[in-house]
Amino acid sequence: MTENLNYICKQIIKQSVNKMLKLYNTLTKKVEEFIPIDPNEIKFYVCGPTVYDYFHIGNARSFVMADIVRRYLEYKGYNVKFVMNLTDVDDKIIKKSNEERRNANDVTTDYINAFFEDITKLKIKKATLYPKATEHMKEIIDMIKLLVDKKFAYNADGNIFYDVKKFSGYGKLSGKNIEELEAGSRIEVNEEKKDPLDFALWKKAKDGEPYWESPWGKGRPGWHVECSAMSCKHLGKTFDIHAGGNDLIFPHHENEIAQSEAANDKQFVKYWLHFGFLNINEEKMSKSLGNFFTAREVLKKYSAEAIRMFFAQAYYRGPLNFSDDLLSAAEKGLEKINNLVDKINLEIRKNISGAKPGFDFDSYYKRFEEAMDEDLNTSQAVAVIFDFVKEVNRIIASSESVDVNFYDDVKTFLTKTAENVLGIVDFNKKNAGDDKLVNDLIELLITLRTEAKQNKNYLLSDTIRNRLKELGVVLQDSKEGTSYKIGKN
Repeated sequence: MTENLNYICKQIIKQSVNKMLKLYNTLTKKVEEFIPIDPNEIKFYVCGPTVYDYFHIGNARSFVMADIVRRYLEYKGYNVKFVMNLTDVDDKIIKKSNEERRNANDVTTDYINAFFEDITKLKIKKATLYPKATEHMKEIIDMIKLLVDKKFAYNADGNIFYDVKKFSGYGKLSGKNIEELEAGSRIEVNEEKKDPLDFALWKKAKDGEPYWESPWGKGRPGWHVECSAMSCKHLGKTFDIHAGGNDLIFPHHENEIAQSEAANDKQFVKYWLHFGFLNINEEKMSKSLGNFFTAREVLKKYSAEAIRMFFAQAYYRGPLNFSDDLLSAAEKGLEKINNLVDKINLEIRKNISGAKPGFDFDSYYKRFEEAMDEDLNTSQAVAVIFDFVKEVNRIIASSESVDVNFYDDVKTFLTKTAENVLGIVDFNKKNAGDDKLVNDLIELLITLRTEAKQNKNYLLSDTIRNRLKELGVVLQDSKEGTSYKIGKN
């Protein structure tokens, strides 16, 4: 009985605390109090990459900010089932495999591995699940069949299209009027459609393309239905949060809603979160425009903490301009925190007893939580951390000796907020610049090896490759140049 009462009390306290969290819901166009469907487990889906190339730093913003949301929910005591899909069958993948004259599966395998390498470097926590479209064909085909049976989709010579005008709620996420909508860049022009806005659920196989058997013949799924089938499979027909970049609101997320709600006769998602564009010279960064940097390129110049700081210092829903100056400023700002981190680690190792200063840690926790609870105001949360660091430094400078317990408490605060939530510090790093230095040295050796090969000095070239391999650095040559991964084969 006592154990049951304690459990009930804890749940009441948890719910009363977590009601303070407010999020902007793209669906309702307003900031709402976050009330989970099940307070024991938040179900959270994020659109992951289409694995035909390295993801760019604009994609990284969405991945990092979704990671921060997930981390903050966990900070508040929630268990989070976090699912990020991997789109491993798509037109772009087929195009890439044809260009490189490689099997599509080989292309996706390489870029899935690269994706995991890059998100690990960005300190993005591992998702609960990473479902792949190719592993969910049964669920995808079952959902399409249900939509056909319910007359929300139609068969046009082996191509299955969703009949947009059959779904009365179409446009409720994006705010677009169905009568005014025109076919967007992602919408195929196809004379077989009843309406230009109808979108493909299943595409009839073409010669040389990967395909799966279905009730409508050989083919492959459309992009939108993949996410609907995978999210419903792993999170249920209605779940708490669906997140992604602003560019996915229409048509991708709009189409997800149309498919899922027509199939399941219930609300698909309670809260829709969307992250702003990353711009270069005030223009949206995108692969189609060619004005982008891959995340791995940026990680060679800046630490993961600096990149996360750069993202956290801006409002997540608004646009953010990418520049070396801003990233350098983030790196410089981190020096102030990292200097204190190094001091803390040193003093804890010394384990010196002394005076324990009076310090109101609770007020800083409260300020941090108030910032994050107000629609994830990470820029204000970062400001709280800087205020905290400034005050701690002032106390240390004004004291002859400080008790090790004070440093323990300082470390606990920074660990819980700056490290565990924002991911902008790392108490396990010996030096904040170590990773960058290692990357720079490896890149220097790669350059020297390239020059040696050009000069036909193959002995030196092979020596550099072999010695790096002995140290756990594996070089990978391709027509685009030489990349590397750390970890022995």
